[in-house]
Parts: sequence; C-alpha cells; structure tokens
Amino acid sequence: MGMNFTFEDSTTLYGMLADSTSDVILKTDGKGFIVHATAGIARLGFREPNMLVGPHLLDLVAPEARDAVARAHAHALDQLTPSDWIEFPAQTLDGLNRWFEIRFCALAQADGTIYGALGVMRSIEERRALSDQLFAATYTDPLTRLTNRGAFIAMLEHMLESGMDGCLALFSIDFFRAINLQHGQSVGDEVLVVFADLLREMLRSEDLISRIGSERFAVLLPGVSPREAEGICQRVVSTLADLKQRIGKGHLTITASASVARITGSLDSTIERAEMALFVAKAKGRNRLEMEKAVRPAAA
Repeated sequence: MGMNFTFEDSTTLYGMLADSTSDVILKTDGKGFIVHATAGIARLGFREPNMLVGPHLLDLVAPEARDAVARAHAHALDQLTPSDWIEFPAQTLDGLNRWFEIRFCALAQADGTIYGALGVMRSIEERRALSDQLFAATYTDPLTRLTNRGAFIAMLEHMLESGMDGCLALFSIDFFRAINLQHGQSVGDEVLVVFADLLREMLRSEDLISRIGSERFAVLLPGVSPREAEGICQRVVSTLADLKQRIGKGHLTITASASVARITGSLDSTIERAEMALFVAKAKGRNRLEMEKAVRPAAA
C-alpha cells in the first residue's frame, strides 16, 4: 500500500521528527529544491540552507551519487511509495568524504495533489567504518598489512575475467623455516615485514602485492609483458640479496626465489605455471628468478 502524507499529516509528522531525532529531515518541492531542513543538518557538517535562495537536494550530494539520489526522489513522487534507502557520499563543509543515507516519501495536499517530498537523512559513517574494518580483517594479512590469499585469488580472477593483460610473480623467502628455528619466530616475523616493505618500495603503485602463505608472496603486475616483469622482479631478488638487513640483534642476509608467469587461460593454469617456475628456481639453488616454460602448441 502506498504511503504519501497530506499537508496536515506531514506538518505534524515533520514537527515530531524534528524534535525527537538527530536525523536530518528535509522538505523539498516537486523539483527537488529544499524548502526546509531541521537544524541537525549543520551538526552533520552541512551548511544550513538559506531559504531565501533554496539549495537543491543534489547540492548536498557528491557528483558520482547524484543520479541515484535523483532517481529515489523521483520514485517517491511518481510511485507514491517510499523510496529505498540510498547511500551516498556527501558534499560537506570540511571537504571530507562523509557517507549518509536518505529515503523519501511523497507529500500531498488534501486533494491528493503531490507538491513535494519528505526526506530522512542520517549519517552512516560508523557503519561504513565498521564495514571497512571487517573488509580489512577478511582480506588483509595482519602481520605485513598486505592483502591475503583470498584477496589475491579474487583479484586474479577479476583480471582473467576482464581480459586484463599482465603477469603473476611469486616470491618465496629462502630457508625461512631454518630462520625461524635458529633465530625464533619473532625474527622470522621481522623478516616477513622487511621483505613486504621492500616489495612495496620497489614495485609500482598499480602492482597488487599479497602474502599468500607462510613465506610466500604473490604480485599481480597488470599491463606488463613477461620481459618487463622479468626485469622488475629480478631487481627485487638482486636488491634483497645485496642488502644486509638489521633483524633482531644482528644482521641477516635474506634471499628469495621468484618466478613469473603470464596471466592467461584459467586461474589454476596461471598459478600452476608460476608455481612450477618457482619450484625450478629453488631446485637450481635459490636466490634466483625463473620464467615459466613456454607452452608448446598442441600437435595437429
């Protein structure tokens, strides 16, 4: 059943909401211009409207969300039913990207003529922050603050499904178990953090770095050829070997084995080709980079 308010009903309801809630209550005309807003609008970081020059509803909304908010407002006016809650980033006085949600219902004269809409707007910053924290907890490695294996798989699947060209590199810290046994887990953890920081420093901003196992790291390098990926990753391997890192109470020489495979075919085949090349790098003595073997075409 539709829900629209007569002028008398909406005036009473508006007064009750204005007095009893921290939400912002807006009244707009049929074109979306704000004709009144409760004082809470200033507390949420907006400039209190000057009704001599009424702002438009969309003046509160960041450009990327204006179409969605406009559709919700039009729906309430056209369908005479409340719109769904719409989440949007707002244009606030402090210039920060603050998130709100809004919902509209139609306002009608006693004869049923629709003359505007009543909107309820509230901040969802805390909810968005919690959502971001949950996302980070789900897809971030807590030690290195890199993305984890779950995020890596999702990103690689996206690259394959969208046809993005690029390469997958795998890195494995050499003799990591021996480091843990000889120096303790805290030193092993420090080694992982040092290597993660080196990857961040040496790789491009668009490269996606993940910790996918105990001592294993994966890097997605979009838009690079195998030859370019080889040069990028070889510099990482060589630089790491040349550095004597201060770990714990002394200095350790850390090395890594690495591999590169082109991102093509299926998820499993891409990972398998990179894993096989990494196995070869370890078998040949570690502290080296191996490229995937060229795939031979099937016999006719």
